[in-house]
Amino acid sequence: MNPQTWQKIRTVFSNAQRAAMHCSIASVDVAMQPNITPIGTLFLHETEFSGFFFDSYAESLGQNLAVNPKACIQAINSSKLFWLSSLLKGQFLDYPGVRLSVTICEKRSATTEELHLVQQRIRMLKWTKGSKLIWNDFNQVRDFQVHAHKWVEYPKMMP
Repeated sequence: MNPQTWQKIRTVFSNAQRAAMHCSIASVDVAMQPNITPIGTLFLHETEFSGFFFDSYAESLGQNLAVNPKACIQAINSSKLFWLSSLLKGQFLDYPGVRLSVTICEKRSATTEELHLVQQRIRMLKWTKGSKLIWNDFNQVRDFQVHAHKWVEYPKMMP
């Protein structure tokens, strides 16, 4: 992976998270059964091929990572406007998603900067009752390293 590819990944990821408000992390348990965990608080670093996410409720993911720290993170742009525009043109102007092969680290305390980033992400919904119930106690994050990526493509509609 090179810096240009990483910036493209960050753009596709950002568009996908904006549309869906989450991405998915696939892991396997001790019996090799798959599990998918939706995470709305995942961030990619600007220049390093890595990121972090807040881990407060992902109990199954934590159990799976204790057995095998490798996972796949997927972000798909589910914006109706993106898809309608692409279908009308018969071509995607950008990748509709990306999958990242990662190794996820143990939980650690979030830094002040990381807490600020998550507060920025949830600020539009901060006034809601659900926001206060769900996002008030974020304090633990997991770092991850990206080893590889795979674009989500529809070959007949790619530029």
